[in-house]
Amino acid sequence: MTVSIGRRIFALGAATLALPGIARAQAQQMSIATGTTGGVYYPLGGALANYLSRGIPGMSATAEVTGGSTANFQLLGAGRVGLLFGQVDAAVDAVRGAGPFRGRVVPARAIAVLYTNRMQVVTTVATGIRSITDLKGKRVSTGAPGSATELFAFRVIEAAGLDREKDFRARERLSPAESTNAIRDGKLDAYFFVSGVPTSAITDLAATPGTQIHLVDHADLHQKIVEKNGPVYFPEVIPANTYPGQTRDNAQLSVANILAVREDMPADLVTRILQITWENREDWARVHAEARNFTLAAQKSAAAGIPWHPAAEAFWRAAGASLA
Repeated sequence: MTVSIGRRIFALGAATLALPGIARAQAQQMSIATGTTGGVYYPLGGALANYLSRGIPGMSATAEVTGGSTANFQLLGAGRVGLLFGQVDAAVDAVRGAGPFRGRVVPARAIAVLYTNRMQVVTTVATGIRSITDLKGKRVSTGAPGSATELFAFRVIEAAGLDREKDFRARERLSPAESTNAIRDGKLDAYFFVSGVPTSAITDLAATPGTQIHLVDHADLHQKIVEKNGPVYFPEVIPANTYPGQTRDNAQLSVANILAVREDMPADLVTRILQITWENREDWARVHAEARNFTLAAQKSAAAGIPWHPAAEAFWRAAGASLA
């Protein structure tokens, strides 16, 4: 029997997963929601799919390109994916049925805290943009539809006193790779992208001959944003020279990333996913450096933002994490 993606694979009543123990599972498909190809989720998701496909008998896992965190939780809520990468801000909205999830609570549960996502407001020195308020009257991309970039960008823009519908000459909804190409073509002045660092799309822009990138500071907006949206963001610094030609530190805001599943995923499957992921963490870090931040110390309930799946909580406690 083949178990299809999403709700059929993870529903408690699914015949395959009702069998005692993962070792007896028959052919299963698992769709892992990641993000755009220019970010960090996608390569990490591709590697994770390989680990799970090799490590769980009968498992065929695939990494899916998506708009990003908001879309991922929507897909999880619709039963179309079984595992996702996502930002904590989108996760909190999803389980509360708030923001883009208004009226549609997603039964998501955290299984691991991964690494920090950095909000990067990208432009070039030639534009003269040095602050978020300097974006007024400019051509700006606030991220792909369904992305956590868009969710986060709207909050930064609002905290700066700008109106996202009225204050830009044009507001696009592009992926990071599309945004980089638009800046190169002279069709865009700046874009928002939240991801691990370095990220390939920004590196590509920074490496363009005759172009010097500038990352716009916005950590000064932290208090206004958390007063309205809760303490899911925190100030950090992207050091100078993280990207080619980046000559100064960037004071920006960050948010944690998690792996999440539906609350009804069977405990033995959650445990096996975590065992395999944890066992392959050194190889995962060779896929992208951000995976080095997948540590025991990172497994904290406050960082996860949403409730743990009980099997994940048990796994991390047994591994030595305090979760406090």
